[in-house]
Amino acid sequence: MKVVNLKQAILQAWKERWSDYQWAINMKKFFPKGATWDILNLADALLEQAMIGPSPNPLILSYLKYAISSQFDDFSRDLCIQALLDVMDMFCDRLSCHGKAEECIGLCRALLSALHWLLRCTAASAERLREGLEAGAPAAGEKQLAMCLQRLEKTLSSTKNRALLHIAKLEEACTMNLTGETQPLVEQLMMVKRMQHIPTPLFVLEIWKACFVGIIESPEGTEELKWTAFTFLKIPQVLVKLKKYSHGDRDFTEDVNCAFEFLLKLTPLLDKADQHCNCDCANFLLQECSKQGLLSEASVNNLMAKRALDREHAPQLKSGENANIQPNPGLILRAEPTVTNILKTMDADHSKSPEGLLGVLGHMLSGKSLDLLLAAAAATGKLKSFARKFINLNEFTTHGSEDNPKAASVRALLFDISFLMLCYVAQTYGSEVILSESRTGAEVPFFETWMQTCMPEEGKILNPDHPCFRPDSTKVESLVALLNNSSEMKLVQMKWHEACLSISAAILEILNAWENGVLAFESIQKITDNIKGKVCSLAVCAVAWLVAHVRMLGLDEREKSLQMIRQLAGPLCSENTLQFYNERVVIMSSILEHMCADVLQQTATQIKFPSTGVDTMPYWNLLPPKRPIKEVLTDIFAKVLEKGWVDSRSIHIFDTLLHMGGVYWFCNNLIKELLKETRKEHTLRAVELLYSIFCLDMQQVTLVLLGHILPGLLTDSSKWHNLMDPPGTALAKLAVWCALSSYSSHKGQVSTRQKKRHREDIEDYISLFPLDDTQPSKLMRLLSSNEDDTNVLSSP
Repeated sequence: MKVVNLKQAILQAWKERWSDYQWAINMKKFFPKGATWDILNLADALLEQAMIGPSPNPLILSYLKYAISSQFDDFSRDLCIQALLDVMDMFCDRLSCHGKAEECIGLCRALLSALHWLLRCTAASAERLREGLEAGAPAAGEKQLAMCLQRLEKTLSSTKNRALLHIAKLEEACTMNLTGETQPLVEQLMMVKRMQHIPTPLFVLEIWKACFVGIIESPEGTEELKWTAFTFLKIPQVLVKLKKYSHGDRDFTEDVNCAFEFLLKLTPLLDKADQHCNCDCANFLLQECSKQGLLSEASVNNLMAKRALDREHAPQLKSGENANIQPNPGLILRAEPTVTNILKTMDADHSKSPEGLLGVLGHMLSGKSLDLLLAAAAATGKLKSFARKFINLNEFTTHGSEDNPKAASVRALLFDISFLMLCYVAQTYGSEVILSESRTGAEVPFFETWMQTCMPEEGKILNPDHPCFRPDSTKVESLVALLNNSSEMKLVQMKWHEACLSISAAILEILNAWENGVLAFESIQKITDNIKGKVCSLAVCAVAWLVAHVRMLGLDEREKSLQMIRQLAGPLCSENTLQFYNERVVIMSSILEHMCADVLQQTATQIKFPSTGVDTMPYWNLLPPKRPIKEVLTDIFAKVLEKGWVDSRSIHIFDTLLHMGGVYWFCNNLIKELLKETRKEHTLRAVELLYSIFCLDMQQVTLVLLGHILPGLLTDSSKWHNLMDPPGTALAKLAVWCALSSYSSHKGQVSTRQKKRHREDIEDYISLFPLDDTQPSKLMRLLSSNEDDTNVLSSP
């Protein structure tokens, strides 16, 4: 059967709602895998959807996404491409968002993926057409190019589709986040490389320089481990993907070798990195690149020998007392295979050997093992799988209870460790790592439910009267009695997830009794010891509610609640008896410190959390007190302009200022600083720095820059003198770079933590993306080069 006939059969089946869609499934056995196979999979989807409802379900896009991403990179198959383009015609005018929230997000992502495939097809068709014209051959690809352009225009002419695409971009993985997918980072880097015309050796060199500066600047602890994992695990993977963009493997390995030759000449940078990490960083990096096939063995040996010679003349590294401390790069590289082994262990049946699993988890808690394992998992794309297995373990412990004290003790520990680890992962790498994909008909796990409704996070305000904090009253009463009367929490017959859900209401009862004089402080101390004495998770859940509760109280009403937080965060007065208690308390303290940071800052309260050995929140409270934020902004920009790069601490300050002042204020004031520069070399440096700063929220900044700031400068003659060369040229370059980054790249750059909608931003979207399909988008006009459009103002 020819593909054309198959396509016609699919269309006919769609129109007539042919009930016997098993035909398509049976036909697959007669065809080899490839384009035809993909189209037959689409036939399954279309015919099945035809039987379910009157119009294509949004799920159909998932099938299309699968078909075009699995084996469909051969754009020379004109008939196959035409068949898929006709399938796109079916749904392009019928997209709707009337399903569940997760289905709508899935629709947006699938549409973005389909559009990306269409753009690739367009580019391939144009390339075939160009090659044919240069060779004097028939214009191959001309018809396919016309079809692709027609579908692009049709899809993007709808405001609804553009809105869905915008949502999809906001939902994409982050700019250079350790947990983000590798491909978006690769494409963003390649866009910057092409935009700034950077040769490949210098481009790779700049990546290494940025990584080493990040390691040197990062404070000891989690931040340093993140940078180390990013440098030694993730970036080599990125370079492997960058090979696809080069003209050949040999050329790229030579470019990487050349980049390392340049890097070895930066001896002060490498010496500082070696001193910071207490090891030969270049040696570790060369070994990892060799494993990935990025360098030949001869090149590696030559580069290692050069660096070894330079290190003989390096200043004294760390002192003798630190000689036995193992360097982070080596620990991170060893942690990566350990993550794989732990994931395999977690796949075993938990009911068969819970004690053995407990031993594995206990070792993960010691020292900085947890941070090392999480950083390695994040850098290699395994963190989500890691979190999923701990959610499954936590869920396992919520079912059933034992009369056997030993088994009950193991179950309590497994619940507590998995709960604490998941909280720690959510705070360190973002809650999006924890959340599962859409689960049709499946029950949401306890921890996911608790995290979404009860766990305080940056920018998330909780309602202390939310139903999640108001469980069954009988369970609350029994828990209050247990906490108040028992000398210690009994493990047998305890359902820990129910206790975690009931603890908020129990704390409210205890607070009321304390404030009314029914309970003395000694009783409160005994109760808080009971809460945290066995299962630290109870203390985390109690403090989560207290943080939400304190926000709602007046200044004179907060004392008892803050004292309760202080008691729960402080050391245990009685002896602890369960395994790994000290290790669990360290993690609990870090979680509580993050939870309380905002409310303690707002109430000017100090609580001393048990020392964890490292600064767990190195970038907290960065803004100097009692200084206008505009003054802080101009001062910090002047410092990075003088230095020549944006260091880690400065980027955190810029991020805080962005969310405090809003996108328009932030962008407008930084543009003013750019226009003050009069020397060409300073303006060029300022453009590069501003571009890197604007990557904090590139889409929002671009909308403000193109929609408000530039029109204001161009239409006000009193400001035209600011646009003379060199600052005017620099501003034009910056605007083009921002526009390219926001609208030419198919992958978004905004992380979940940066999706804070300001009122002014919503107004920007309304003005730039009108709801009326017939009205041309202002943004399209701003980006248009149509000289006949009288609405486009010319430059002065």
